[in-house]
Amino acid sequence: MSAPTSAVKTYYLPQPSHWPIIGACALLLSAAGAATWINRGAAGPYILAAGAALLIYMLFGWFGTVIRESEAGLYNKQVDVSYRWAMGWFIFSETMFFAAFFGALFYMRWHAVPDLASGDTAELWPGFKGGWPTSGPGIEGTLQPEHASGIPLINTLLLLTSAATLLWAHWGLQKGARGQLKLGLFLTVALGVVFLGLQFTEHYRAYTELGLTLGSGAYGATFFMLTGFHGLHVAIGATVLAVIFARSLRGDFAPDDQFAFQAASWYWQFVDVVWLLLYVLVYWL
Repeated sequence: MSAPTSAVKTYYLPQPSHWPIIGACALLLSAAGAATWINRGAAGPYILAAGAALLIYMLFGWFGTVIRESEAGLYNKQVDVSYRWAMGWFIFSETMFFAAFFGALFYMRWHAVPDLASGDTAELWPGFKGGWPTSGPGIEGTLQPEHASGIPLINTLLLLTSAATLLWAHWGLQKGARGQLKLGLFLTVALGVVFLGLQFTEHYRAYTELGLTLGSGAYGATFFMLTGFHGLHVAIGATVLAVIFARSLRGDFAPDDQFAFQAASWYWQFVDVVWLLLYVLVYWL
């Protein structure tokens, strides 16, 4: 167990690290691989896989270094505050990321689509009604939207339950109940995995049975961008919580030394809030 941060009187300054350049190379490979794959390049999937593998290696190495430094008692209260500010700004950046997609949905649904069916613009697309959901004018095919019942409702209940189990795990950490901490973390990760499995099933059905794809117009694009990116964030959050669970099994974290747990918890609760907005705006309304 690491020493309390208040016990260290000096501000720890880490040595120069090779992890940032490895991370930059991983992101470059991933972007190049994705672009090559989209443009039907044969090497695209392999370049993307290499970038993803390098990124995973960087994450384990860099975070492992930070964990070892923390466990060695090198951090003081000022470093702890710095990490909290960093995590807060990271979640703010993620908020702006999703705000951009929600803004695009809002603009298309309540401004662009109605405008295309009214006034002088309506003469360009005779017969276009301008209701939502819609593929947009000039796009052939029958649109079958997803509904709020079924898998989306189940996934909403799963994430709300996971928020409760994570809070329960935090209460266990605060009062020193290690069993409650471990069980709460395990249940939270398990609920996240079930959520991802159900969302994959929903997306597969949308592609194969409903004809709903990224190329099926305004509704399809916004649906898959929002739900897809949210699913990616759930996968990231579940992975981080799985690491926190593994660390709790070896005895890490204490009531006065729990920032990593708290940071993962903040991120997971953020993902839960985004899903509630997504469920209302994409599935329900």
